[in-house]
Amino acid sequence: MQQRVIALGTVVALALAACDSGGDGSDVSSGDDAGNSRTAEVEEPNPDDAEAVDAGPASASGYVFPPPPESPEESAPNPEAEEAIDRIVTSLAVGAPDASAVDALAESGDPRHAWFVTDLLRFFGSGEDEQLVDTFETLTGESIAADPTLGRSSWLSATNHMIAWDTPAYAEYRTDKGGIFTLLETAWSPFFDDEDATIDWRLVSWGGVLIDDRPLGDPDPCPGGCIPSLDDPATTDADGGDWYADDRIVFGIAMGDEALAIPLNIAEIHEMFNLTLGGERLAIPYCTLCGSAQAFVTDRPAEELVMRTSGLLSRSNKVMYDLVSESVFDTFTREAVTGPLLDEGVVLDEATVVRSTWAEWKREHPDTRIIAQDGGVGRSYDLDPLGGRDDDGPIFPVGDVDPRLEAQEFVVGVIADDGTPIAFPSEEASAAFNAGDTVVLEGVELRESGDGLVAFDSATGDEVPAHEAFWFAWSQFHPDTLLWAR
Repeated sequence: MQQRVIALGTVVALALAACDSGGDGSDVSSGDDAGNSRTAEVEEPNPDDAEAVDAGPASASGYVFPPPPESPEESAPNPEAEEAIDRIVTSLAVGAPDASAVDALAESGDPRHAWFVTDLLRFFGSGEDEQLVDTFETLTGESIAADPTLGRSSWLSATNHMIAWDTPAYAEYRTDKGGIFTLLETAWSPFFDDEDATIDWRLVSWGGVLIDDRPLGDPDPCPGGCIPSLDDPATTDADGGDWYADDRIVFGIAMGDEALAIPLNIAEIHEMFNLTLGGERLAIPYCTLCGSAQAFVTDRPAEELVMRTSGLLSRSNKVMYDLVSESVFDTFTREAVTGPLLDEGVVLDEATVVRSTWAEWKREHPDTRIIAQDGGVGRSYDLDPLGGRDDDGPIFPVGDVDPRLEAQEFVVGVIADDGTPIAFPSEEASAAFNAGDTVVLEGVELRESGDGLVAFDSATGDEVPAHEAFWFAWSQFHPDTLLWAR
């Protein structure tokens, strides 16, 4: 307990500063199809293009990352670095990182170990900041002084560089990272302890809150502070939702003969819902940082899944986990990436979530329910709880951003039957509909649903699961995504 108190006290001071931010892109060639639809094909970057290679990938702010440092193979040992890291992890049990051990790490000359330095920067950014940044620059051989993000957070800048460079991790990185993170939250231990995990630990960061491990239906807040899931919330009919303005955003889901609207302001507080709709048990995570609400079917032959917010992020995306099995899921690929459900090869079925104004959703679904104003837990919700927090771009590390669209442009993301990821820019698609065009790519057709968008198989007419997200989020988890353009 003493270890956790010391670490937590240090971490809280950094959390506010760290919450201020940070895919290699492809060009697009387009052509017309029959029926006034226009499609776009992905043109792969040309590695022989010397000018593109010299320029390097760019961040959401337009900052161009320098060329990546040369790194040893992942399996190559570095005893000096390993010894220094062991000393640092031991020192964290009683306070700040051992300064002499940090110096020794800098002298090891191995860029792979800069990942460990970025993790230290996340949790220790006051008195140790200058030494850690110097160590990062010594290990990588690159200065980050020109990065405008550095003024907001050295952790953010350093991590963005490492992601953009795609620097490999060293063999013991998962264990060393867990040694830091579990000082803050011991309940993360099952994630870090799984040697078979397919999660990319390089991309995992702390989101500023602890794990939500409350049992299903617990209405009380987490004792240490978490993002509390709202389970089986109270709902009203559309008339009972007159407290919510018509022009405000809801996330709409239709299952069977039932429909539900989740007000944005309630989603921004809870970020996770477990409920039944149309006879299906659903988990509905909302990632405020990605602008993405999704719906996953969680009914299972054995025990149903209960999804929770872990308090961790993966490249600025919510790390969702199942409370029952302690298995982590990647929300953008739907796959279990740690724990027993990874061993079972579980991939979640997904349902469509429509981002819509409340007026248009209830016009199209007059029998819809909407989550009650107090959520059924007697709580009051500010209509704008985030206060424009994410308006100036990603506030957590995302590295480089696919340049085909702006980082926070909304796209409708779809996985075609053959596994091909497809993105439709939302505003461009709506403009096409207004011009009388159809929107089709690779056999997936987009249609309007009120003022939202849904996807269908253009051959069969069957609905294809889809959801909206910021472009940076969709493209970084689906780097080979096709992009529709008019």
